[in-house]
Amino acid sequence: MKNLLNYQSSEYDCAPVSVTNGIRYLFEREEIYPDMIKGVMIYGMDSYNDQGEPCKYGTSPACMEFMADWLTRFGQMHNFPISCHTVSGDNVALKEGSPVLDALEKGGAVALRLYLEVPHYVLATGVEDDCLLLFDPFYEEPGHPEFDAEYHTEGITFIFDQPKKANRKVALSRLNGTGKGFYEMGDPLERKALIMFNTAAR
Repeated sequence: MKNLLNYQSSEYDCAPVSVTNGIRYLFEREEIYPDMIKGVMIYGMDSYNDQGEPCKYGTSPACMEFMADWLTRFGQMHNFPISCHTVSGDNVALKEGSPVLDALEKGGAVALRLYLEVPHYVLATGVEDDCLLLFDPFYEEPGHPEFDAEYHTEGITFIFDQPKKANRKVALSRLNGTGKGFYEMGDPLERKALIMFNTAAR
């Protein structure tokens, strides 16, 4: 049975939650090793804020690369069909033939770095009508001012009936934006994506 996708527990754990959501999306609950989830959550918040507080600057790009390598090696050691790798910079541009769109079209999932005014990770699960289907782990209550601002932003559609796959549908043109508005990926030099596959399903 596939699990519902999760929301983050703090302001800072969007990256490891998006990676574990990728595992939940790609695999049945009965298949998933508990130490995979434990490892992602332990390794997944490696940054310190300006006051030296651990975890309060989220997850570094280097940590995303480490988690991709760790999950792939875990799969090899346990004969578990997971394969991960990261892409950066211009390779994250969402255009025909890009690694991200190619992975989604082949049934993969992608933990994608973008902006909700600050750097943030979501899980991309599909492509539809020149849009990405995303699961954003940052929960917002309807009626909250931030929710309302996002809800009325062009290129963003809320999804309420696919809790195992997506809660947003966002136009590729918005995602490819170089600013820091809702769901723009920002400066191409700072872009990062962690691509995940269930190799048994490819």
